[in-house]
Amino acid sequence: MTGVDLTGTRRDRWSRLRNRGVVWWAAGAIASATAFAATRFDPQIMVIVGGAGGALLLFLACMWKPVIGTYAYLATLPIIAGIDRGNLLAWVRPNEALLALVLLGALVGAYLRLCRGDPWPLRSHLTDLPLAVFLLLSTVWPIASLMLRGHVPTAGELAAVLPICKLVALYVLVRCTVVRDDQVVRCVRLIIWPATVVALIAILQTLEFAPVLHALESTWSPDANAGALETRGSTTLASPIATGDVIIIASVLTVACGVRRVLPLRELVLAGSVLSCGILAAGQFSTWISAAVAVALLLWSVPDLRRWAWRLLPLAPIPLLIGAPVLMGRFADFGDTGVPVSWQGRWDNLSNAYIPAFEPVNWLIGVTPDPVLVAPETWRDVIYLEAGYLAFLWIGGVPVLAGFVWLSASVLRSVRSQVDRPGAAGAVAMTLRISWIFLLVLTVLDPHLTLRGTGDLLFSLLALTTGRVDVRRSP
Repeated sequence: MTGVDLTGTRRDRWSRLRNRGVVWWAAGAIASATAFAATRFDPQIMVIVGGAGGALLLFLACMWKPVIGTYAYLATLPIIAGIDRGNLLAWVRPNEALLALVLLGALVGAYLRLCRGDPWPLRSHLTDLPLAVFLLLSTVWPIASLMLRGHVPTAGELAAVLPICKLVALYVLVRCTVVRDDQVVRCVRLIIWPATVVALIAILQTLEFAPVLHALESTWSPDANAGALETRGSTTLASPIATGDVIIIASVLTVACGVRRVLPLRELVLAGSVLSCGILAAGQFSTWISAAVAVALLLWSVPDLRRWAWRLLPLAPIPLLIGAPVLMGRFADFGDTGVPVSWQGRWDNLSNAYIPAFEPVNWLIGVTPDPVLVAPETWRDVIYLEAGYLAFLWIGGVPVLAGFVWLSASVLRSVRSQVDRPGAAGAVAMTLRISWIFLLVLTVLDPHLTLRGTGDLLFSLLALTTGRVDVRRSP
């Protein structure tokens, strides 16, 4: 006798097969119901039944294996995050509804596993306390500050604190579900390849490819005209700034994976080629600034890349040629002051609409959680606060800004020891470090942390570096 409990092994195997059988039976039942609806009802009802069936199937799959929810969210994020509330679903964006669905499935599955006696999946980490404090300061404190001043929070002000809640919920999902190195590699691919698709869309969009423009105008940017869509790569994220951030993060992750040979070389070359062209196609000065910061940090962190940079320099005219229409259009926007006209508009908004609203006490406790103001002019509806650090002060004053600074210091400190690790874990840590540094730089211009796609990827990378990752590949 070897002392191995074969009975327990067989019981676990039977349990897994039984759970898998339940999922397949559910999938079959949903497919049968959809087929029946297709023969009995009109197409609209069929779409509703199919959507409900797909949602139920995904819910059951997340109960069975919660990591499926992480995969589904990362894979679809850059494609559906730009669909505005009300265009496809009432009240919420599709990615928000998807996150709520997979979170619910994962929570139900986690509860059942805890009842079965499985261990608690979370472990404490260096960033837990700063993240919890930042969450409270970004959500509870701004609302409490309003109420202490005698104001009743409006629906818009309550909704304005939800993006940070969504990011923390995504962080918890990824941290609890991605537990092995092979799962980290899948997440890496699900960050790189959807971003590559977004970069390709940006290229085709700025080259005025009619089918892409029509699709974007009909679903993702129904309020934009064709001329506006041709000048910058807003893509399926419906924002050139968010598009640029997602492409830059994926580009850094691609290079980091190449340094550590996490993915095949051909795969990295193909993705890197499209991503490098997409950086210019985004048509955003902040994207080009972050690209310069990322390249400088990569060359400083990995000296061997300097040799490869010289070898790749002759290929630089290719992305420049593809991005020429965007480059010429953007540089034509420079005014007599030597800065882009759009930046002059930013300063006008800050000096006329936002800075005068800061009374001495508001710098300490904030103005309102909602940084969007109703425009007094007739040619626009709202005014956006396009200055990230000022946005922190506007939302919750010095406490929110201090919470962000503490969180940033904690994140950079926690990844310092992981950057030199081999494999996917080291690649993710390097990407998070570089991406968070250029986040600190770009926050001067825009609140990048809460942009669609940007914060999601950053918090996902943070969760991958703080979760129960076993770099020795679990069985």
